[in-house]
Amino acid sequence: MKIERANKGVCSRSITFDIDSDHKVTNISFAGGCNGNLKGVSALCEGMLAEEIISRCKGIKCGFKNTSCPDQLAEALEEAIKNI
Repeated sequence: MKIERANKGVCSRSITFDIDSDHKVTNISFAGGCNGNLKGVSALCEGMLAEEIISRCKGIKCGFKNTSCPDQLAEALEEAIKNI
């Protein structure tokens, strides 16, 4: 299932990824934001289970913001799991 979700409170505008019925996540892509860092996050998370990504990324903050792009990915994955 392909998911696209708008981000809130961060520089990147949205996240797109695929998640299968076993919760394996692939093709993670961020629109906007810190290009190199987000390509790195995407590459490191490629092929992982959503629950593992959530446990590693949830709660990460960016500077003085209450969230971050990895935290937004974790939130998007939590929403996706509920809808599978």
